Amino acid sequence: MQKKPSTDSIQWGHIFDIKNLIQLVLGVALAVLAMRGFMIPNRFLDGGITGISILFHEMYHWNISILTIVLNIPFVYMGYRKIGKTFAIQTSLAVILLSIGLSVIHIQAITTDKLLIAIFGGLTMGAGVGLVLRCGGVIDGAEVIAVFTKRKTGFSSNEIILLFNAIIFTVAATQFGLETAMYSLITFFTAQRATDYVVDGIEQYTAVNIVSAESEAIKEYLVNDLGKGITIYKGERGYLPGSYSIKTNTDIIVTIVTRLEIHQLQTAIREIDPKAFIYVQTIKEAAGGILKTKAHSH
Repeated sequence: MQKKPSTDSIQWGHIFDIKNLIQLVLGVALAVLAMRGFMIPNRFLDGGITGISILFHEMYHWNISILTIVLNIPFVYMGYRKIGKTFAIQTSLAVILLSIGLSVIHIQAITTDKLLIAIFGGLTMGAGVGLVLRCGGVIDGAEVIAVFTKRKTGFSSNEIILLFNAIIFTVAATQFGLETAMYSLITFFTAQRATDYVVDGIEQYTAVNIVSAESEAIKEYLVNDLGKGITIYKGERGYLPGSYSIKTNTDIIVTIVTRLEIHQLQTAIREIDPKAFIYVQTIKEAAGGILKTKAHSH
């Protein structure tokens, strides 16, 4: 029997992989740049533990390096219990490096323009968070809250994180003014988009589902011309208004492409069958099959 991977085992090979370590260090460096160069000098917040750390640092003048570690400890423990040891180690390493970076690096504010701070501070922070996520950890332990509480509360991950951050920005509005809090929201949402882009990439995979009377021609085009793998579901087509009783057996074709290939694929299918029914689904991740083979062949 094949041994199943356990969340209790530590994947040391993954943790100390050179590529992962480089991404981790680069991600932390970008986060330090965002905090020291954009956010802290101008009292701009991000969400999560980063935002709370800056908030406490500005309100009580506590050491932000120590705050970063102390505030993340309970969330690292939650991650250890809920996700696994490897995640906890990767996150601990990222948080410690972030704390060291904030303690050692002191730079002048890169800009005082509020819009530039919000946009470029968010982009830099989001890119850093995304790189660390690609390594299997997080810089900001608050992300674990959603995983830990989703089943108990019934709220989605996004709703839990949004509520958590809403409290932070409300407090920021009372302490630093409504305008700063509003710009901090722009920083937060910019960081979120940058994180998604770094994690998913421009090559984010998309599932294309095709129902057509010319299914054989479309299958041949996808496999032989585009070099794509396909999966076939057996179904029925028809059941249209005015001809509900008319139906035929059909192959439902599913293939995985990148966002850059969708238009080309849809155009080609329309040439084969102008009446083809196509629907597209965004997927977070795809692995195996011939995806990697095709990527390496270019």
